[in-house]
Amino acid sequence: MNVLVTGGAGYIGSVLVRQLLDHGHAVRVIDSLKWGGDALYDVVQHPDFEFLKGDIRKEGDVLLAVQGMDAVVHLAAIVGDPACSKFSEEAKQTNWTASIDLFEKAEAAGVKRFVFASTCSNYGKMSDPSAFVHEDSELRPVSLYAELKVKFEDYILNKRKDTNMCSTALRFSTVYGFSPRIRFDLTVNEFTRNVTLGEVQEIWGAQFWRPYCHVDDLAGSAILVLESPEEKVRADVFNVGDTAENYQKGMIMEEIQKVIPEAGVKYVEKTEDPRDYRVNFSKIKERLGFEITKTVPEGIVEIHKLVKSGIIVDPHAQKFRNI
Repeated sequence: MNVLVTGGAGYIGSVLVRQLLDHGHAVRVIDSLKWGGDALYDVVQHPDFEFLKGDIRKEGDVLLAVQGMDAVVHLAAIVGDPACSKFSEEAKQTNWTASIDLFEKAEAAGVKRFVFASTCSNYGKMSDPSAFVHEDSELRPVSLYAELKVKFEDYILNKRKDTNMCSTALRFSTVYGFSPRIRFDLTVNEFTRNVTLGEVQEIWGAQFWRPYCHVDDLAGSAILVLESPEEKVRADVFNVGDTAENYQKGMIMEEIQKVIPEAGVKYVEKTEDPRDYRVNFSKIKERLGFEITKTVPEGIVEIHKLVKSGIIVDPHAQKFRNI
């Protein structure tokens, strides 16, 4: 397929681009390069790769990007609760208005598949702390980031489900692990970086749950959907991760201490967190055969090795954060 990846120079996008090329697909990336293009330097030479520097908020850029494409994987967004809170207008423009425009222009251009990167943050806080949420559970977004994801999910899966374009939403777990565009503002990566550098890690509310999934596997899920029979994925939503990979923050720290026994930690009691959810991932496994290839402990080893190597001169540099 000819696949357009929006946000292809980003943390997940730069991994996805390489995987798509490895699968024999031709890839076009549109990215505004807000965080630079370093993550794609080596890919530029690939004969099946094309790059467009552009902003999905600009109509002309989007029209150019969707031409001749068979599929779109839509990753471009203002990502995460803090970034969407700080840049709320840009988030509304990018994550909602521009996303609608992208969908409509892709449809008009004859694109056959549209895969949307959503989030498990849509579940917010579980009504039953002892249970697992699944795709049919109530969505309780508690941030602008999640509200916009829920809104766009509803648009493509319900309001536009009769389109000729096969649309699928993927609710990604909290991501971690090595990427050419490495980020250290993600829980597993941040905790591991800090203690590797000899810092004491403060953990607020060690008891709250989140699901975690390696960046390689989140990227792989998008390809799995693209290559699956249309009847299995049309106008549908899948949680992406593994049910065994739900962790409390305190549990993540325990895994880090297995790799770095001297890791310093300070627990700060916090009785309330707007997000607290354990997620069931049986749907994507049973219907599409999805299985993760890496676990949180393996991701910790990756990041520890990267930081310990010293190859990153300043692991606290702003470029490794989204805000």
